[in-house]
Amino acid sequence: MDQAREALLKCLQGVPFVRVEKESNAANDRSDLRLQVKTPGGKSTLVVEVRKVGQPRVIREATNQLLRFKNELPGAYGVVMAPYISPEAAEICLKEGFGFADMAGNCLLSFDQVFVSKEGKANPFARKRDLRSLYSPKAERVLRVLLSAPSRWWKVQPLATEAGVSLGQGFNVKKLLVDREWVETGDDGFRLTAPARLLAEWEENYDFRRSAVREFYTLRPIADFERQLAEACAKDKSAYALAGFSSAARYAPMVRYQRAMAYVVGNLDDLAERLELKAVTSGANVNLITPYDDGVLYGTETKGDAKVTSPVQSYLDLRQIKGRGEEAADSLKQLFFHDEGVKK
Repeated sequence: MDQAREALLKCLQGVPFVRVEKESNAANDRSDLRLQVKTPGGKSTLVVEVRKVGQPRVIREATNQLLRFKNELPGAYGVVMAPYISPEAAEICLKEGFGFADMAGNCLLSFDQVFVSKEGKANPFARKRDLRSLYSPKAERVLRVLLSAPSRWWKVQPLATEAGVSLGQGFNVKKLLVDREWVETGDDGFRLTAPARLLAEWEENYDFRRSAVREFYTLRPIADFERQLAEACAKDKSAYALAGFSSAARYAPMVRYQRAMAYVVGNLDDLAERLELKAVTSGANVNLITPYDDGVLYGTETKGDAKVTSPVQSYLDLRQIKGRGEEAADSLKQLFFHDEGVKK
């Protein structure tokens, strides 16, 4: 509470004609903090709600509490505080007519003749644990299922079964998405409402390097090699999918590439020998990848003579490849994604 108080006072210190006359956070005061300040226009009361996290759902609860106080103190100005308030959370405050301030130094306070706005301060309390939970391999399995059909309503049990995770894991992912207000709930379960935001945050936290990549060279034309790879994996009943550029070119023919990429679950040494691949440290034109989790292969599609990773997986992988990889990802985005999220 002291840290929140100091952060709010620091925001107000930037206005020379504002003077704090009284502070209150007594036990009988149901708000977290109240400030009485004097301005050229008179006296104003700031009613402050402080939260430990700044997730949109939590901030909305704080604004609901301030709305109740507003009925009791019609002239008071409500302020929401948290360690960090994201643009989405700030929008919730402003929509209700309340101000906000965080411990990072961002704020927007507008009452009487006072207007203080500070933005652009980075989050010093990054949600590392929260992000690790939502973008762990098992949690990502759930995300792939949700993004494969963003308009579909899900109950947690069928979703967990489809994703191949525990019921507890399914509930945890749902909670994290609810906290972000990226899903809506109803009698039919829940479904995504902000798939584009989910994909954007996942992209920032996705690390292709978790998978083991081996580099080879083939004398065959790339198209011939990919066909033979598909035939060899089908014969062995090995799980596989063309990935990266190899996948993107089958979704978006305008994509050009000279290196084959594929996820393969199985003995890569044996497969490389049968396909007459040569292991190299430079000049490779084939990448065979052991996926960090089998969930990578969820939603594979058959395109022509081979299986390819889902549009979501293809997009995530390509975004990790600077330059031409990002260009290929943009081509996929134009086909499968729009401003409101994944095409339904």
